[in-house]
Amino acid sequence: MQYYRKLHGLTQESFADAIGKSWSFVAKVESPTRPFGVSMETMFKIAEVLEIPVSKLFED
Repeated sequence: MQYYRKLHGLTQESFADAIGKSWSFVAKVESPTRPFGVSMETMFKIAEVLEIPVSKLFED
C-alpha cells in the first residue's frame, strides 16, 4: 500500500482523508513489524483511491 500511495504522491494524512480513516490507521497498516487487520470494505476503498485492483494489496 505504501508503494502505491507514494506513487500517487499522497502523504499518510492526505491518503487517510481520502479513505475516511486517521493517519495513525494508515501508519499501522503500513508498518512492516506488526500485523494489523483491515476490513474488506476498507480494502476496497484503499484500492479505489489508489486506482489498483484489490489483489495488488496482497502481493509482497
